[in-house]
Amino acid sequence: MPEQTDQSQLNTAFQPKIEEFSIDAKLVGTMDNLRSQLSKIPFYLINAESDEINLVRVESRSINKRPYLFHIITFKPSSTVVTYSYPPDSSLNLRRAAILKNLSGVLSMVSANYTVNTSKFLQYVDSVIENITSGLSQNYTTIYNRYESLLSEYRDLRRLNVELAASNRNLTIQSAQLSEENKKFKTEVETLRKYSDESLMALVEEWIQVHGNSIDVIAFGKAYEVAPTRVEQVLDKMVSLGYIEAKS
Repeated sequence: MPEQTDQSQLNTAFQPKIEEFSIDAKLVGTMDNLRSQLSKIPFYLINAESDEINLVRVESRSINKRPYLFHIITFKPSSTVVTYSYPPDSSLNLRRAAILKNLSGVLSMVSANYTVNTSKFLQYVDSVIENITSGLSQNYTTIYNRYESLLSEYRDLRRLNVELAASNRNLTIQSAQLSEENKKFKTEVETLRKYSDESLMALVEEWIQVHGNSIDVIAFGKAYEVAPTRVEQVLDKMVSLGYIEAKS
């Protein structure tokens, strides 16, 4: 039994509360014309009686499929009554503002046949807005200012990130180019260092003997995978040492 009582109290605590307000109004046309206009508004159900029309909207339902958040706009010939629910753990002022927004939209669509007392309506709107703004504490202002500051910092960091990303792309391209150049340079160095001077001079002497005392620098270089400039350097050295003679 105690568990059932606790569950019952819990369910009661989360039941939505009901609030209602009314505004003086005037039926300009007929109830039939008003009903016809109201039937064209989406998301609402109509319950019409002889002297009033109820416009009902169910915004959410409970786990038992019962209406939880809802509002009812009752159109009478001389007044408009708005009945709505709100969660017990939510802001009543924000709920009132949301209801006013929906009411304003509906009234704007039937203004040709039905009008409310503008003065009374604006007074109620002013009251709701004042309750909302007066509820904004200094803490909220501080938080909002902090938010603005953080937003500005975020934009600066985002702009810097874009600039750094562009710079990084340029560095990546330059790095790739330098890497390619380094590979070529390394290949050339390896080619130049493939043979020692003594080994290369021996190959040159052998080549000259086989090819009728002459040497084709390009052909020799291709045969032994040696750069022509390297071959020429060795030939100059061999001439200076007297190993071979240059033909005129």
